[in-house]
Amino acid sequence: MKRLTAYVSGNVQQRGYRARVTDIARVLGLKGKVENLDDGRVKIIAEGDEDKLKWFEEAICIKNTLIDVSSIEKEYSTPRDDVNRFYKLVDRGETDSRLDTAADHLKNLIVAVNNMNQNIGGKIDQMNDNLSGKMDVMIDPQKDTLSGQETLIEEVRQSRKEIKGRMDQRFDKLESEVAEMKVALKSKGII
Repeated sequence: MKRLTAYVSGNVQQRGYRARVTDIARVLGLKGKVENLDDGRVKIIAEGDEDKLKWFEEAICIKNTLIDVSSIEKEYSTPRDDVNRFYKLVDRGETDSRLDTAADHLKNLIVAVNNMNQNIGGKIDQMNDNLSGKMDVMIDPQKDTLSGQETLIEEVRQSRKEIKGRMDQRFDKLESEVAEMKVALKSKGII
């Protein structure tokens, strides 16, 4: 058993980083905590088997669209066994502030969607007016199109059958690969 204390720098606050770290730690069966620091870093304390801590150390170096870890200062020590699970520390009012921000974004999104719907509705009305006079002219070409529709439908059915066969083969392969990964992870003691 070891104790890892890590200070993580980069774009790691207000990006869901602590929640991801908590999920990873819990999957690995580690105990500890993760918290934001006033200087913009995140502090992580994790205790557990040395092998799992090494996996954890690699997994917390997250780089994606939102999170971008630039560096991790690590220090190993003797475990204190002062926590019984892994959890995320949250500052007073932090959740309320994030909910308020999310509500503002949701309001803006609703307004944008409503405006888009009004614009589309107006354009549809305009199109209906333009098309109503042209529909009589279009009926004869539609009759010609319908005669070839049966052939097209049969081609689509055949294509769907071929695609389904290919997809079934790929899903079978994926399921096999996932089963192999589970076996490998179990043999390493990760799950």
